[in-house]
Formats: sequence, structure tokens, C-alpha cells
Amino acid sequence: MTIIKPRIAILGIFVADLAFRAKRLPVMGETLLGQGFAMGPGGKGSNQSVAAARAGGHVSFIAKLGRDSFGDIALKTWGADGIDTSHVAISDTSPTGAAFIFVSSETGDNAIIVEAGAAGTLTADDVSVAEKAISGARVFVTQLETAVAASRRGLELARKHRVTTIFNPAPAAKIDPAIYKLCDYVTPNETEAAEITGVPVNTVDEARHAGDALLKLGAKYALITLGANGALLHNREQSVHVPTYKVKVVETTGAGDAFNGAFAVAIGEGRPPVEAVRFACACAALSVTKAGTAPSMPMRSEIDALVAKGS
Repeated sequence: MTIIKPRIAILGIFVADLAFRAKRLPVMGETLLGQGFAMGPGGKGSNQSVAAARAGGHVSFIAKLGRDSFGDIALKTWGADGIDTSHVAISDTSPTGAAFIFVSSETGDNAIIVEAGAAGTLTADDVSVAEKAISGARVFVTQLETAVAASRRGLELARKHRVTTIFNPAPAAKIDPAIYKLCDYVTPNETEAAEITGVPVNTVDEARHAGDALLKLGAKYALITLGANGALLHNREQSVHVPTYKVKVVETTGAGDAFNGAFAVAIGEGRPPVEAVRFACACAALSVTKAGTAPSMPMRSEIDALVAKGS
């Protein structure tokens, strides 16, 4: 059976990822010798776009870059995966963003500082210019690395045109609760869910309580990613814990972006939500078997093979 590529519109940022590997973070005033360094493409929106394109989506990315070498890396990255960049603006006054990523050489876990650069200047009006890309999509995805007003405008336009909305509230921030009423799926990780709702999320049952809080805010579905414990799909009719796939972890950076990009494609293909979560878990699991963010995103054939194989 031939699957028609669903159109996915994603609003977000690109940053150049500067990843440092070491046993631990230095304390203030301390210098540590690292155990590895890499530079590559990053930013949640960009990573999600690459993940969605490789997972089988026809992706339009809405963003802004600086006119610099990091911006050149972004355009090359998107071109390699066939991502539509007709709604990527170029700034002559602001640089392309960058991210400092600490990766533990002991566990593969990460801590990140992001500076959005030019993408941080995206306004609601800038997003309105891209209305055609949003209205023509099956699914619209955004996060909180752009200005809240820009993300909200994207969600409003998607809702206006009856496009399914996925809101990845990362990094977590206190925002107008009315935004959640524009969201079909809200996809925080455990830390973000706890920060947004005030409910600790250390177990699946606690995730359900946080999910209830997100539903009260207005979300149709709470979809909380739980790292090695998979994900919880929760609404008023059902609450399903979907385990992840067992793999050898190299680096967890970008796993959430892999999940969101793949989930958008599966929903765009018309899959039932639980099946879409399984597909997204497979994509995320494969992404952690490689180093890097965008470069670690798996191809559709790899995802299908892991889903067919099972846990």
C-alpha cells in the first residue's frame, strides 16, 4: 500500500548545536577538560522538521535565520531532507541561534542552554505571512523556543483552518492558559509537565495526574513523554501507557524532537492516536542509538522495521 506523504507545518527555531561531552558540568569558576566535541544542526523546530521529513512527511518549516555561516548550515540541512524553506526569513541584523549542549559521558543524558538568535525575533505577524503553509497542512507543530505570541498565532491559524495541532511546551514556561484550548495534543516531557502543572511526574500514575491538569487547562489530549518509560497518552476517555523499545543508548539529545516529528507524521497519515504514539516511540528509540540531534533522526524504513519487530 502506498502512503501519501501528509503535509506537516512546523514553526520553530534552528540553532547550531555545540555539544561538549564530559563526566560532569563544571561548577562556577572551574575549568574541566572535555571528552569530545561536535557541532551540528539543532533547535527543536528544526529537529522536529528533519524527524518528520525522514519519517515520511512533506514538511514546511516556518523560521528565521541570520545571514551567516550557521544559517548556511541550516539551509543545507533542510535541503538534504527536502524540507520546504519558502517561509524561512533571513535577518541582516540578528545572528542565527546557537545551543550549548552538555552530554554526560557516563549516562548519555544532556543539559542544554539555547539562544534563539534571529528566530527569537519572529512575531505573530511573521507567522501570519505563512498562513498558506499552515492552512494546507494536515498537522501543525510548535514549541516555546520562539516567542509565545508567535507560537500562539500559529496555533490560532491552525485552529481556524481545522488543522490538527501539536504543542510541545518546551522549554517549559508560564504562559496564558488559554493557549492550551488551541491544542489537540500537548506533548511535554516529565520535567516540563511537572513545571507546567505543579504535579511531580516520577511514575506513570503521577503522569496521569499531570495529564488531568493539562486537560483542565483545555488540551484535548495530554501526551507526556517519559524517557526510558515510553509515553502516556491521556484524555477523558482513555489513558494508555505505551512502553518504548529496548535499545542501546548513546545519547538522549533530540529524542523528544524525534518523538514529536514522527508523531505528527503518524497523525497526519490518519493513524489512531495510540498507534501514532508507538510509531513515535520507535523513532525516538532509534534516535538515541546515535550521537547528535538532527543527524540522529532515523529514516522511515528503520522506524517501520523496529515497529514490526516489536519491543
